[in-house]
Amino acid sequence: MVGISVKRFTEPDERVTYELGYTDNVTVGPMTVGREVEEPGWRWSTHVRPIAGTERCEFHHIGMQVSGRIMVETRDGEQVELRAGDLYDMAPGHDAWVVGDEPSVSINFQGIAGWAKAPDEGERVLATVLFTDIVGSTEAAERHGDRAWKRLLGTHHEDVRRLLESHRGREIKMTGDGFLVTFDSPGRAIACAMRICQAARTLGIEIRAGVHTGEVEVTEHDLRGVAVHLASRIMDAAEPGEVLVSVTSRELASGGEVEFVDRGVHELKGISGPRQLYEARPAIR
Repeated sequence: MVGISVKRFTEPDERVTYELGYTDNVTVGPMTVGREVEEPGWRWSTHVRPIAGTERCEFHHIGMQVSGRIMVETRDGEQVELRAGDLYDMAPGHDAWVVGDEPSVSINFQGIAGWAKAPDEGERVLATVLFTDIVGSTEAAERHGDRAWKRLLGTHHEDVRRLLESHRGREIKMTGDGFLVTFDSPGRAIACAMRICQAARTLGIEIRAGVHTGEVEVTEHDLRGVAVHLASRIMDAAEPGEVLVSVTSRELASGGEVEFVDRGVHELKGISGPRQLYEARPAIR
């Protein structure tokens, strides 16, 4: 039977809410269309990233800016301001924020189903994984004494979290004296790891770090998958003060202010097949 289905955003099939914004979704035939409203001060990386669990928005949006203005920043740093009447095709891997003191209203014809929602348990996403660990922490604790070592660890943890914030890293959990972190960019992960090494050295401690890019499974307060195990084993192979990187992360991060030193082929515990590893160092100009 041929007919016409009519829906309105005023009576949505679903309303998705988040801080400083909401999206009203309606499903028409095979399409889910969303009317997205964000207040001044809204930014994806501040107000949606904690929900989505990725460092940048990984949805491919096609839509129209109805009113207000919004700035979109791509993964490589390009910025485009959308104004009323603009039609857009927005690739995955972006950040966005409201510009000015007027709310942003847009219609998304694609990339709205599942947007601004927590990933389903076990959902796989692409991420760069960083593991860090303090070298010889037991010996250092004995040398400094419990109270001094606790203060030193507190300072180190503050340094790490400050660097994660500036490099857009997402802390997943503590792993003993180290961190498990994800990034949307291998370049940021590597740069952050090198800065963490430098900051630790000023405190008189050394860390080792491992970086790998691959698909991970999102679980509550944790990550799973071969990519996570591989990043951990890469860290285990690092010498004190080293940031070791997989071939995948090295290739994706090439062109930055980093030089990669060949550290040969390694057999990593629990990982099938030999793996080529590289040490990341600040490039000498």
